[in-house]
Amino acid sequence: MADQERHTFAWTDLLWLVFLGGLAFMDPIYEVHKQEILLAIGLFQIFEHRFLTWNPSGSRFYGAIVKALSAAHLRFLIDLSSRRFHSVIIKIVLATLLMQHTGGISSSYYLIYFLPVMTAALYFEGTGTLIWTAIASGAYCSLLIPALKYYELPPEGAKELILRNIFFFLAAVLVNPFVSENRRQAKRYRLLAEELAETNRRLEQAQEEARRSERLAALGQLTAGLAHEIRNPLAVIKGSAETLMRRLQSADPLSTELAGYISSEVNRLNTIVTRFLNFARPLKLEKRPTQIPSVLDRALKVASERWPEAKVEVSRRYSGNLPEMIIDPDLCEQAFANLVLNAYEAMTDAGGRLTVRGAAANSDGRRGVEVGIEDTGPGIPPELHGQIFNPFFTTKKEGVGLGLSLVSKIVDDHRGWIRVSSEPGKGACFRVFLPAE
Repeated sequence: MADQERHTFAWTDLLWLVFLGGLAFMDPIYEVHKQEILLAIGLFQIFEHRFLTWNPSGSRFYGAIVKALSAAHLRFLIDLSSRRFHSVIIKIVLATLLMQHTGGISSSYYLIYFLPVMTAALYFEGTGTLIWTAIASGAYCSLLIPALKYYELPPEGAKELILRNIFFFLAAVLVNPFVSENRRQAKRYRLLAEELAETNRRLEQAQEEARRSERLAALGQLTAGLAHEIRNPLAVIKGSAETLMRRLQSADPLSTELAGYISSEVNRLNTIVTRFLNFARPLKLEKRPTQIPSVLDRALKVASERWPEAKVEVSRRYSGNLPEMIIDPDLCEQAFANLVLNAYEAMTDAGGRLTVRGAAANSDGRRGVEVGIEDTGPGIPPELHGQIFNPFFTTKKEGVGLGLSLVSKIVDDHRGWIRVSSEPGKGACFRVFLPAE
């Protein structure tokens, strides 16, 4: 949209053409050079915005120059190539040329110098505006040098010259404060817009976390009721299978083996039901002063014992200014262990690097610790980022999908947050923030 507006011929551009056209044909004598200079002034004024926003990197000629220059030379040119600097210089040069072709220092077109003076007042702060106004006044007064070779400057002429230069400075001083205040207001509005955008982003994250907590609570209640209903029939099936095993142990080996299968599968189902109940049961936090690095080290030890064959290089990066946390160390260890185990499992086949970070952080005005667990595994597809914390959602061949849900629940009960960032093929990073009470 901005590009379309930038290339649209505005009504102010039409006014520029009308005014400059009137100046070009005001005199009865046909002055080609004057008209050409006025045309150049008008065109530059109309297309000045494009000049200021022009990106020369796409130009083949400019690209060849860039390749021919060293990095130091290129840096030097970039530092000097302020478009606003060039814009004021061009206008001063065009104004001086117009004066030279319309009578020199005595030309009635001296008011054209207000154009670079106003441009400087728009682009620069007070000091810069005064400097550029002095340069424009100097360019105007330089037209007097050729005349002084043949004529003397009378007092009335000197007074008129000084008066005109004073008006240049007066106009610059009057315009610049309004422009500077407008620039400051625009900067404040821009900062406010950035703050609002950041606030909206945080609000969306909070809403998503609240919805996730609501889903966890509803599914937890459903799970608790379902698990209780399943556990009773499982107890009956297990008791019946054990009875059959005792009676058929010597009579029918095949039936005994089948009864054993029934018993073992019932035990596995009972373990799953127990997990469901643990997930649905409200957590009772037993908080006490704890150092986060010790919790993380225990979680890493659990993962290394579970996956001793994994070719995973572990990197610990704990900051030295970590505050003491009032948390439930056992539940937090369980949450971190689940995250580390998932990272190990993601890197079991090809190996990789696991980086565990711990640093003091602030989130929404709360002081605490942020823990980052980052692996170099296959990563998580973006479309799954909003689902991996849902109960019973899993991409594994085995498992019931309660690990990350339980992690999220533990973190939520500590009034913290957990977020994931990942790119397919570049690993995943889970960030956990726990507030310090």
